[in-house]
Amino acid sequence: MDALALSFSSGWASGVNAYLVVLVLGTADRLGSLAAVPDVLGRWDVLAAAGFFFAMEFVADKIPYVDSTWDAVSTAIRPTVGAVVGVLLAGDASSLDQAVSGVVGGGTALLSHLVKAGGRLAINSSPEPVSNIAASVTEDAVVLGVVWFALENPRAAAAIAGVLLLLGLVMLFLLGRLVRRGWRRWKRREPIPRVG
Repeated sequence: MDALALSFSSGWASGVNAYLVVLVLGTADRLGSLAAVPDVLGRWDVLAAAGFFFAMEFVADKIPYVDSTWDAVSTAIRPTVGAVVGVLLAGDASSLDQAVSGVVGGGTALLSHLVKAGGRLAINSSPEPVSNIAASVTEDAVVLGVVWFALENPRAAAAIAGVLLLLGLVMLFLLGRLVRRGWRRWKRREPIPRVG
């Protein structure tokens, strides 16, 4: 059950910042040889690649519109990383347990990725970059906190990740309704008569 909870938490976090999840889990394995974290995540080549891509995302995520382009490219990457980490966290479990863990990790990553990408599109409608920077730093801090907390308290971290996912989905739903309402108003407006 703890492996499934850790898969859920890391899946949610992977949908927001997959490279940071790999860095946190790999670093935790290197520093503490945690049984819950597979050794493959602590390999130097895995940590180097995750660190490189995290640095790229750290910069790209703070630039308006570049962040949305990065999110579009990451649509395939984040859920895949969430699923792979979920399977790795299942360890020596039976193939059904690994499949369930992979589906939980990948599915959660996909949902949280959609929330992040949708939220970023809404943020990009404001003309200033401060909101992008604040959102990016907040996302990274929350991902770091949830994954680190999940290493010691997987069930509590899964509950936190579930609440964050639910709040994000509700926010996305409300934003979608607001956009649809604005679109309908815009389509109904009277054309401006031409003079002359």
